[in-house]
Amino acid sequence: MTESTILCRLAETIESRKNGDPATSYVAKLLHEGNDKILRKITEEATETLLAAKDCDKEHIVRETADLWFHCLILLAHHGLGPNDVLNELQRREGVSGVAEKASRKIG
Repeated sequence: MTESTILCRLAETIESRKNGDPATSYVAKLLHEGNDKILRKITEEATETLLAAKDCDKEHIVRETADLWFHCLILLAHHGLGPNDVLNELQRREGVSGVAEKASRKIG
């Protein structure tokens, strides 16, 4: 099983819960609460990932990164996007210097 398949399956599960009952579905609750709540969760998970990395605890880094990715997938779904949108962007950047890629972005 490829990594992108796992991300796509998870995105499908998130999508299937978009219209679920916020009282029984964490995903539905976050999506119902909106962009600001989702962004706060991503900030929380990113902070926890950074703290795990600072402690050099590999298992904790993996768990917190999984939480961060999960919440990023919820954010993508909230905006009508999915993992393939991100994977396509990464593929577009493949083989391009990070300095050159950043310089090519439009300002604004």
